[in-house]
Amino acid sequence: MRPYKHPDPSSFALERIFHALSDPARLEIVRHLAGVEQAACGELEFGRPKSSMSHHFRILREAGLVQTHAAGTTHLNTLRKKELDARFPGLLGAILKQPR
Repeated sequence: MRPYKHPDPSSFALERIFHALSDPARLEIVRHLAGVEQAACGELEFGRPKSSMSHHFRILREAGLVQTHAAGTTHLNTLRKKELDARFPGLLGAILKQPR
């Protein structure tokens, strides 16, 4: 299995972040990851098809919101809080405080 590509924090763009968070499924993933250290893809499917979730995770990774790594056959995801806060201070906190 080839490793996932993750953008360097210096290339994070607000347009990509806002696009990634404009989908309710992706926003739900980010909110869940904000409350845990890491989560397997299966924990974050919320009853959606795997093909849809693969697409959502790709969008989140490309925006720089999520980092995914393989641990055997499991894919573990973490929210890139430190990198996002360093690039756009307060943005993630403001997004996460919005009512559902």
